[in-house]
Amino acid sequence: MNINDLIAIIKKKLTNKFPIEKIEIEDKSFLHKKHQGHQEGKFHLKLMIQSNELKILTRIESNKKIYKAIDKEMKEYIHSLQILIS
Repeated sequence: MNINDLIAIIKKKLTNKFPIEKIEIEDKSFLHKKHQGHQEGKFHLKLMIQSNELKILTRIESNKKIYKAIDKEMKEYIHSLQILIS
């Protein structure tokens, strides 16, 4: 899967699941190309979400909800996900 398709899928799944005021996803894979354990086709993403619903939850609760919503993508295409909620 290419990165643009993956980002579009993640945005769609998350916006359908939660009320989100703003969502941005950055591909940070280039920072990890030379790391041991780097896998081709697995991405490092930075997810920035502005959501009042997620913001009132604890970090663990909000992250669990996000991981559950994009479970398939986490298993197949994402190596690491940095989550920032405001």
